[in-house]
Amino acid sequence: MSLANTISSAVPGSPSAGIRALARFGFAAKGIVYILMGLLALLAATGQQGGKTADKEQAVQTLQALPGGQVLLGLIAFGLLGYIIWRFTQAVRDTENKGSDPKGLGRRLGYASSGLVYTGVAWFAAQLALNGSADKGGNTQQGLVAKVLNWPAGDWLIIIMGLIIIGTGLYQVYRAYSGSFSKHVNDSGLPSNQQQIVYRTGQLGYTARGIVLGIIGYFFIQAGRQHRASAVGTTDEAFDFLAAMGPMALAVVALGLMAYGIYMLVRAKYPILNGI
Repeated sequence: MSLANTISSAVPGSPSAGIRALARFGFAAKGIVYILMGLLALLAATGQQGGKTADKEQAVQTLQALPGGQVLLGLIAFGLLGYIIWRFTQAVRDTENKGSDPKGLGRRLGYASSGLVYTGVAWFAAQLALNGSADKGGNTQQGLVAKVLNWPAGDWLIIIMGLIIIGTGLYQVYRAYSGSFSKHVNDSGLPSNQQQIVYRTGQLGYTARGIVLGIIGYFFIQAGRQHRASAVGTTDEAFDFLAAMGPMALAVVALGLMAYGIYMLVRAKYPILNGI
């Protein structure tokens, strides 16, 4: 399934159609990033790549070495921009009918936050596509955490952030086993056996995401407890944490993240997009 084919059936003819096309392109780009990230982690778990794992930016950077890598990177950057636009559309237009009470506003803020997470990856991919090189931003996250730690009650703020991230991870696992994630894919036209495969793939993928988020949240809690910004980590450090538990633990989560990427490609092909 190519990125071009993903949007071929959704030619923008109105603002809503344009947003739909961007959303589908975004799901596909996000799926490819997760497949690459999971594949690199799987190779590390099996003793290849020098045991080196990769976060989202490093996964995207692997496309640079492929034929037509600059074009691929440009497509990924554009696709992630589409994902960002869709997430902000969900937040601003309340496409999921969450409402304007505190709970609803919190959910809508979560959509916008999800979009913001990918701005750095999109910018990184765009820089690689245009310039052939990019600044990953170094220890930007650690720098921000260091500033917060110096605030009054900064330690507690970082601990609370860690608890929120862990809660988000647990929610991903809940979505996996409640089946609520499946409402975003219109697989009614698929045979029942393929529907089951899609469902199980989504379950595995959301579970793996929940595990990784839980580990990242743990890092934040440790940073707050120890008043040490260097204790925080991203997906890459979460992979290293899993690798320390044994190659099997890393391999299982890596396969799960690849499954999540595949599920995003299916979602790009058969999306249910509310409110537009």
